[in-house]
Amino acid sequence: MTAFPEPARTLWTAYADSRRRPRRIHALGAEHDDAARRVVGVPPEVVPDRESRDAYVRRVGDTIYVCPWETRLRSWLAFERFRGEHAAALAAAFVPPPLAERVVREFEQWKRAGRPLRPHILTSTWHVPLDWFVPFARGERCLMLGAPGAGYGPEEDASQEQAGHGPATAAPARTLIYVTSMGEARRRVAAALPVVRETLGDGSGEVFLLSAGRLDTLARWLGEFHPRALVELDYGGLVHLLDDRTLQGDESVAEMAVALTGMERGEVELTVAMYKRLLARWRPVRALESAN
Repeated sequence: MTAFPEPARTLWTAYADSRRRPRRIHALGAEHDDAARRVVGVPPEVVPDRESRDAYVRRVGDTIYVCPWETRLRSWLAFERFRGEHAAALAAAFVPPPLAERVVREFEQWKRAGRPLRPHILTSTWHVPLDWFVPFARGERCLMLGAPGAGYGPEEDASQEQAGHGPATAAPARTLIYVTSMGEARRRVAAALPVVRETLGDGSGEVFLLSAGRLDTLARWLGEFHPRALVELDYGGLVHLLDDRTLQGDESVAEMAVALTGMERGEVELTVAMYKRLLARWRPVRALESAN
């Protein structure tokens, strides 16, 4: 909380104590519902008129951690990526050109005003980028599979795994989250960067693959936050695409750590084996983006 200047610090402190804010277990769903309502409108509301006043909240002891949703900023950034990744005719089928031009114009005004462009949340669709596994360790995982009564609230420190037995689609609480300190996240990324650069190079290549370029981008993003902040990797809605057995067997963070160790030691077979396991797990999930 101390990372926020006034009056934001006072506002977020009051928000953290509010009983009306979305609890962590429901917050992701609330974000999704809000976005869905905006997108299915005619015409769609690509970017909300005002910035969100909601945030993810976590308490560890006497310390409060707040991660603002920043829905407006993230919507602008997402629309910018969307226009850059698709042909103009295809983009126009989703967002009418006059509306798209207005959204772009408003974002340019935001930039010229010197407003912050660094979001507190990075989002990826249909997969977890491989570089996002680097800042974490296996023991920092919290897996919940929807056991009756199981929940993950902002006042609870994620420190254990719980397994449920109900169907994934009916689970009241289904999450897979890694949590680490900012110091550990930065240290791990900094240690991995020269190893990846020497082994895999800086090239961008396929966005799904690991590269020093993407890892360096992640390092620069982490470097902009308070040194005593926390960093989370949240599988979000991906947990509803994977069954219990798959989530329980997901050792992506551990496999990435072993792959990096293999690169550092020059153990090619070990590195390739771990890298193939990661690709075998995530390529089918990412392929669902184009499934009928």
